[in-house]
Amino acid sequence: MAKKGSRVQVILECTEHKESGQPGTSRYITTKNKKNTTERLELKKYNPILRKMTVHKEIK
Repeated sequence: MAKKGSRVQVILECTEHKESGQPGTSRYITTKNKKNTTERLELKKYNPILRKMTVHKEIK
């Protein structure tokens, strides 16, 4: 049986990596409460390819 509620899975993608033009992507999967957080998430996460903390924004 599926869980009911307003919690959804979202994908976070690195913004700096896109602009650098290097191959590959840095993505993280997390959950958020749709009712409390209606805008897109923006978190600082570690990018292993660039080897530093960067801003990751929600996609889709």
